Amino acid sequence: MIGQLSGRLVDKQPNRLVVDVHGVGYELHVPLSTFYGLGDIGVDVSLRVHTHVREDTLSLFGFATKLELLVFERLISISGVGPRLALAVLSGIESPDLVRAVRNGDVARLTRIPGVGKKTAERIGLELKDRLPSECDQASREDEPVPEDGDNRADMLSALLNLGYRRPLAERAVDVALKSGGTGFEDMLRQALRELAK
Repeated sequence: MIGQLSGRLVDKQPNRLVVDVHGVGYELHVPLSTFYGLGDIGVDVSLRVHTHVREDTLSLFGFATKLELLVFERLISISGVGPRLALAVLSGIESPDLVRAVRNGDVARLTRIPGVGKKTAERIGLELKDRLPSECDQASREDEPVPEDGDNRADMLSALLNLGYRRPLAERAVDVALKSGGTGFEDMLRQALRELAK
């Protein structure tokens, strides 16, 4: 089983990467959180890997952090949640936010993830509540974001969604803009649009 890969990034798409390790290109499926955290093509990367084996296929799933890998593995242990849906969940919500939503029983937050209906959200909340390891709690506390201006965040998110951007992409761009320390709504919206144009 492959548990980690370190090498040069040779291809980068929102849902997959190719990492060259000593002349062998490994294709890894990744969540958006990992995709956005990596540099440009040509940089050296190191990813934690889940090797998923089925009768007809062997797939590699790559993650930038231990928390993402832990949450992914807990998600795929739930009946009816396969690797693709688990990746969609991690692409639609940051791992620390997912941990908090599960701990707080916030089904509404889980149903906002694209591809997750109410029944699936309830099953995720119920089955993961007592199965998230203590490392998840610690990592989610360490990764807690600095309190933000909620009104600006909601307004920027609404503006980007109205422009046709998908929610996970828009949420990430808004978070980047808020962390940039802009002073006004227009400045921060411009920053979010620049992030989306990358």
